[in-house]
Amino acid sequence: MNTPLPVAVIGAGHMGRHHVRTYAQMPGVQLVAVIDSNVERARQLAEPLKVRYADRLTPELGDVAAVNIAVPTVHHLAVSRPLIERGIHVLIEKPLAPTATDAEQIAALAREHDVIVQVGHTERFNPAVRAVDRLGLRPKFVETHRISPFTFRSADVGVVFDLMIHDIDILLHLVRDEVQRVDAVGVNVLGKYEDIANARVTCRGGAVANLTASRLALKTERKLRVFAEKAYVSLDYQKKVGVAITLDRNLDVLKLAREKNIEDLSQMAGLDFGKMVHVEPLQIDDQDPLRTELETFVECVRTHKRPPVSVEDGVAAVRLAEQIVQSIATHAWDGDAGGRVGLAADIVGQSVRRT
Repeated sequence: MNTPLPVAVIGAGHMGRHHVRTYAQMPGVQLVAVIDSNVERARQLAEPLKVRYADRLTPELGDVAAVNIAVPTVHHLAVSRPLIERGIHVLIEKPLAPTATDAEQIAALAREHDVIVQVGHTERFNPAVRAVDRLGLRPKFVETHRISPFTFRSADVGVVFDLMIHDIDILLHLVRDEVQRVDAVGVNVLGKYEDIANARVTCRGGAVANLTASRLALKTERKLRVFAEKAYVSLDYQKKVGVAITLDRNLDVLKLAREKNIEDLSQMAGLDFGKMVHVEPLQIDDQDPLRTELETFVECVRTHKRPPVSVEDGVAAVRLAEQIVQSIATHAWDGDAGGRVGLAADIVGQSVRRT
């Protein structure tokens, strides 16, 4: 049996707690330490598990082969740099960095020191997404909706880097093409960053995506639709359910049209579409996406193979998110003569003054 892999978690906040809990239950892993600048918060997580805790990772805490970084995004480069330079493999929570420049620096460090860097786009390990993957589609149009109530955990970034980043990664993973054009619009309601955003992304090969994200909803909804030449897929991430209408399972519809000498499918308007078309439920397992993500990371560290969500994937997601935010900032609301561009300025200050 393999020697347990010594790991640590840096960041004892919302996501760090889940990482600590999951590692503590995983065979083949030894959780060495929980690190947080707030030592009391680290202690509360570490003591029940009988592991060490501190405000920084030092050699005195023991040997560590891999570290999960779950600190605020703005600190990802500063926290990961010394670890990578010491040859420690890292899983960095999404998004990889707050800017493409920082993300590219992390990627360069990983290449220079031959270190595994996996990015925590956990949605990639969602069983529903993996079910879509198995269909092997080449999407022509992708539509996503990701809405939820405001959690106040990510008030330092807008909804693009907070929520839409999940769908940006899924889009790039499914389409696998260069982004050619981005048109986006957003509004800020609660603070200075966008709370609602919509982006239309066009890829070099012609695929188009329409991404919508909001953190002002009263309910949580996460949906994906994929249109391809040979299939249509509709997916609900949250409920882990999905359906596919595929060409190969519906050839009998076309055969029926030929047999009846129908040249235009509108001539079949009197028939019951629901009974004619084969709608197949996607085969979705019940695996925990976070556990699958961490197990994958551990396996990649042991075998030194490229992770399925690589540092290059993380860079690409941040780059597109940055393009979307820039497009939002330059959107003209009232036409050329209006002068209203981008988001509302100093919205927090305005609200305070009004009260």
